[in-house]
Amino acid sequence: MEHIIDVDKSIFFYLNGMHSPFWDVVMALFTRTEYWILLFGVIIYYIIRRYRMKSIMILILIALCILIADQFSGLIKDSVQRLRPTHDPTMQDLVHNVLSKGGLYGYFSAHAANTFAVATFTSFIFKNRAFNFLIFSWAIVVSYSRIYLGVHFPFDVLTGVTFGTALGYGAYRLLIFLDNRFFVLGLPKLAEARLRNKDFRYILIIVLSFVFTTLLLVNRLQHFNWIQL
Repeated sequence: MEHIIDVDKSIFFYLNGMHSPFWDVVMALFTRTEYWILLFGVIIYYIIRRYRMKSIMILILIALCILIADQFSGLIKDSVQRLRPTHDPTMQDLVHNVLSKGGLYGYFSAHAANTFAVATFTSFIFKNRAFNFLIFSWAIVVSYSRIYLGVHFPFDVLTGVTFGTALGYGAYRLLIFLDNRFFVLGLPKLAEARLRNKDFRYILIIVLSFVFTTLLLVNRLQHFNWIQL
């Protein structure tokens, strides 16, 4: 176990050590749930448009995934009590910490669990390879931001990824079970429906335009010394 912890810390310092003022700002934005409201809104729009009445159950299960991931992560944090890098007295002065130090304990990452639960669940809902690449890229970036900002070890994030993926898959299987056994809300059949490539292109254009605008804006604001962390 001590060897695993040492490896975890070594990987943390390697990843956390790769930083710059530009990416400090960008990662501080990417880690915030509020920043991705547009992405969430677009996904919800296409869930409602594609699944009509069945979207109610889909959205309820997404909300439950987020709630369960948050609550279970908090329970494990209090039980395991592994200090975050920013609170570990043996290394906290060496950590590149951006913004908040976070709570006292960090195992495991609720951000990683939440994002991968949503990514996994929606990937099964939409069944579109291009969408899968986009949504899992989003989950990876948000999860990585927790290491970059200095508030989680890689193993905290990896555990969150594992738990979130299992949770998202379990929620999808529950949805299919409910759809087949109890809910007759019309077509499309959940196990067969998928996101059209045309609709994905709209999602991609909206998300990439928003992200690239953010990167350009941060770059220009820093160029004129109008933004600092």
